[in-house]
Amino acid sequence: MSEIQRLLTTCIDNINAEENRDNRPRFSISFIRNHPGLFTTMYIGWFATLAVMLLSPMLKDSIWLLFLIFILLNGFFFFDVNPRYRYSDIDVLDLRVCYNGEWYNTRLVPNTLIDEIMASERVPERQKAQLRKMLATKGELSFYDVYSLDGQHMQPARNPTPAAMPNL
Repeated sequence: MSEIQRLLTTCIDNINAEENRDNRPRFSISFIRNHPGLFTTMYIGWFATLAVMLLSPMLKDSIWLLFLIFILLNGFFFFDVNPRYRYSDIDVLDLRVCYNGEWYNTRLVPNTLIDEIMASERVPERQKAQLRKMLATKGELSFYDVYSLDGQHMQPARNPTPAAMPNL
C-alpha cells in the first residue's frame, strides 16, 4: 500500500465515522421536509384510490391489499441510507454508482489530507510537486484528483512477448 493510498483510506474512514456512513437504513422524515408537495399528492392519490375501492362492489373486499401495498411502498420514503465511502470505489463505474454516485469526483478532500501528504516523508517529491501544480491550477481537489497522484493503479498491464506465449 502506497503512502497516498494509506492517507486516503484513513481520511475516508474518518469521514465515514463522522457522518455515520455505515450503509444502514435510518428512519427520517427528511422526505416530508424536502418534498412536501409530493408527499401531499401521494396521500391525495391514495385517498382517491380508497374512495374508488369503497364504491366498487368488486374491489371492496380487497381494501386490505391497498393498505398493505401503500404501507410497504411508502415505507421506503421514510428511511435514509448513508452509503459508506471506500477507497476501492474510486474510479469504479458499476452499479454502485447508482447507489452512492461518483462521490470521489464531487466531494472535495479536506485540507488536512493535503497537509498530511505534503508533510509525509514517504511521498515522493515528484508527487508533491504534482499536487502543488494541481492545487495551483484547480484550487480545490476532489478525492479522484489525489487518487490520480498515486500512479500505482494506472500502470498498464504487461503484455506478454510472443516468445513468452505458449504454443497452441
